[in-house]
Amino acid sequence: MPYAHAHSSRHWLVTLVTHVAFALVLSASASGCGFIARVTWRNLTGPSERKLAHKLTDPKRPEARLAALWVGHATVLLQLDDLFVLTDPLFTRTLGQVSERLVEPGIEPEHLPKLAAVLISHMHLDHLSLGSLDMIESRTSIALVPEGVRSSMPRYAFEIRELERWRSYTASNGLRITAVPVQHVGGRYGIDAAFEPRAFTGYVIEYHGLQVYFGGDTAYDPRAFAATRRRFSNLELALLPICPNEPRDYMQHTHLGPAQALAAFELLGARTMLPIHFDTFINSDDAPGSCANELRRQMQLRKLERERVALLRIGEQRVLMHAAAR
Repeated sequence: MPYAHAHSSRHWLVTLVTHVAFALVLSASASGCGFIARVTWRNLTGPSERKLAHKLTDPKRPEARLAALWVGHATVLLQLDDLFVLTDPLFTRTLGQVSERLVEPGIEPEHLPKLAAVLISHMHLDHLSLGSLDMIESRTSIALVPEGVRSSMPRYAFEIRELERWRSYTASNGLRITAVPVQHVGGRYGIDAAFEPRAFTGYVIEYHGLQVYFGGDTAYDPRAFAATRRRFSNLELALLPICPNEPRDYMQHTHLGPAQALAAFELLGARTMLPIHFDTFINSDDAPGSCANELRRQMQLRKLERERVALLRIGEQRVLMHAAAR
């Protein structure tokens, strides 16, 4: 659908490019005409966006120290005591007006609370959504982005601050957010990755003793996960992508599959994992539900307790730590 927001005139080039190469964008480093043709065909012939029967209009949970609402894809609304942080906001109904959502966003932008920060993990269209930032411009005072990204963004009412890896942003209220290493690719369209070779990151959010990891998009990099654990040894929650998984020979260089996500979870040493980045768009050979099913199978193989993995539905919110546990 056309953008009807303040910066709409600046987005026309994004739309033009994605009509030509959107499958390549979504899969980051995926190549091969057959794969791109399959993804394109599935997007053109796939089902219409599924509506949610019940959507929260007030996500504030007074009984929660830590709560998470999965909006879809890599977008999670996190509540840490009295603060809210939003990851990779994506509220548009399409990517580049081509790839349609399988499920509508789990909350409408106008129902978001005031945000202490917005985190952008990298520049790909499904993570840095300019149209979505238009929608939430009045909800936050700051967006944190990887190095090399700010110059590619239009101006907004909120501050845009770049964070190099291991650098931190600290707010006056004690919120601290640190950029941490992950393995992905920079650029906006996949083919331009060499121009922004470090424009991707993960983050660790700290507030009132809570620590939350957000991996954005990442492949399996044991050294990066171990290094993060050494610096942040009390992670309460890890937001980790589990899809796209297939074709694995393409995806393994840039994306975790379900088994690797569980291995990363173990290396990070977090108490709970929240799977993200699945069943929202068609960007791989995975059928809807297949990554979640494989995750459950891998959990059984590892004898991992179900309560350790918060496998949410889009639009579902879960309290992960109650105020009584403080």
